Amino acid sequence: MAFLKLLFRNKLAAAGLIIMGLVVVLAVLTPWLPLLDPDVTATGDRFKPPFSAGHLLGTDHLGRDLLSRLMWGTRLSLMVGFAAALIAALLGSTVGIVAGYFGGRTDNIIMRAVDMLMAFPYILLALAIVAALGPGLVNALIAVAAVNIPFFARNIRGVTVSLARREFIDAAKLAGMGHLRIIVFELLPNVAPVIVIAMSTTVGWMILETAGLSFLGLGSQPPQADLGSMLGEARSALITSPHTSAVPGLMIFVIVMSINLLGDGVRDALDPRLRSGALTRPRAVTQIDRQQPAPEADGASLLALQDLSTEFRVAKRTYKAVRHVNLHVAPGECLGVIGESGSGKSVTALSIMGLVASPPGVITGGAGRFEGQDLIGASYETLRAMRGDKVAYIFQDPLSTLHPLYRVGDQLCEAIRSHHKVTAREARTRALELLAAVRIPNPESRIDNYPHEMSGGMRQRVSIAMALANDPEVIIADEPTTALDVTVQAQILSLLNDLRRERQLAIIFITHDFGVVAQLCDRVAVMYAGQIVEEGPSQAILDRPAHPYAKRLMACVPDLGQGRRELEAIPGLPPAVDRLPDGCAFAERCNKASQACRVGSIELVGTSDGRRAVRCLDPEESLS
Repeated sequence: MAFLKLLFRNKLAAAGLIIMGLVVVLAVLTPWLPLLDPDVTATGDRFKPPFSAGHLLGTDHLGRDLLSRLMWGTRLSLMVGFAAALIAALLGSTVGIVAGYFGGRTDNIIMRAVDMLMAFPYILLALAIVAALGPGLVNALIAVAAVNIPFFARNIRGVTVSLARREFIDAAKLAGMGHLRIIVFELLPNVAPVIVIAMSTTVGWMILETAGLSFLGLGSQPPQADLGSMLGEARSALITSPHTSAVPGLMIFVIVMSINLLGDGVRDALDPRLRSGALTRPRAVTQIDRQQPAPEADGASLLALQDLSTEFRVAKRTYKAVRHVNLHVAPGECLGVIGESGSGKSVTALSIMGLVASPPGVITGGAGRFEGQDLIGASYETLRAMRGDKVAYIFQDPLSTLHPLYRVGDQLCEAIRSHHKVTAREARTRALELLAAVRIPNPESRIDNYPHEMSGGMRQRVSIAMALANDPEVIIADEPTTALDVTVQAQILSLLNDLRRERQLAIIFITHDFGVVAQLCDRVAVMYAGQIVEEGPSQAILDRPAHPYAKRLMACVPDLGQGRRELEAIPGLPPAVDRLPDGCAFAERCNKASQACRVGSIELVGTSDGRRAVRCLDPEESLS
């Protein structure tokens, strides 16, 4: 049922399925339908037009009923086409899996033989095979299947090569499984969707190729009818009796088009990314569906989030990723946002500039103000002008952030020239200054490097330079040091700290490491299940955490040189954000939870001076 729902999202694929279903049903029921004998000739009834008495679609040059021959011919063409696709998929996939799995000399020998077959034009190769075997429908089937084996072999081999080097294959080998068991039980289930997709997109062409051979007289032989032979017999009467050609021609068109449309739908429906909306082209900005008017501007912070809520709407489920978040940051200040993976940190940051992919992301409430201007719901032109200029991002994986086909200097120049009208020479000079500012040694030679020619730390420095390219006022750093070793991480943190003090940058630093918070951040906001559960000055929260989640999260961090203590772990898992419980979301994992914690909503309560706030009925420490 889930597969059909995904398939029917594509209206063209649904139409192809319905049309092809009707054709297949009629072909299956053909022996039981009240049709005339397709091979009985009646020369006195030659070339009767459609809707003649007793002949709904007319007759051919021998007076045979076209409707009957069309139904029997469609049945035969479908059987041959599907059989050829099945044989080609079976043999081609076997060849591809064996070559991709074993690799080395086996792969080289097999794929060179496949390359030799692909060097011949496939229709000429099919003609050569039929000429060698002799005319006939079975031989045409063999020829069509044979010329399509290389297509399946090459596609499946490419998929298998990537899978054969994966850890789960190594684990199977270490478990003592033989090659055959690994291929059948480990590789084949992962390759099967690709095989099905390849079959669904090629069976139409196989029917067309079989019809082509029959059209040339190399397929079905008289009096046996298939769609191609019907076209071949009618070509001499194309001008005087065009209906004899139009009937089988239209049927071939309908079959091939419906199969191709259906194949596109099957390809999408078998892709798990479709369930999350990842295959849908996202909007330029995040969709806005505010349930209430935006709150009024409050305070004079450089960047402030007010009651921000963001959801992901997937089918009938709604994932409440961010719920009523309030944050603010001032010039020269670093705000840390900390929490477990899935707590809503990155979605909060992406929501500011409308970068959450829609579909399925939707901002359902609140405001995000930069210098008093609400960015939530702002036009694409406004946000595009501010992205990278006023508000810049540093993402977690620089290898994914940087384009692999362009030199880092060209990418820095592009970031500058997209916002400022400067010459190429001026942009390059600025790029060199930026690389020097982020302490990349010998920037004159490094500027012409490709990303793969640099280490992880160097690439992250380039990402920071790109964020600084237009002197932004706010930088949002989304776990930029997670993939780095501790030495490089310390250098990156020191660099960011120096830059924000020199340039009065406001930084929102997303992390799950309290050690980073202690080193870099002035204030910290602890997130859990899409909400801020505690907020305040970093040192105050590090010394006296008030929320049980913050305290347990800090207890998971080892203390080096502080004597022996048990390294704690928070029991259980965060709640699914599409099925959030009533009351406190942390209650099921909290050793202090009471029944009151599981009823109603828990408000974020702050101190009178507004410096600290906690969302808890029984905090670990008093904030007063």
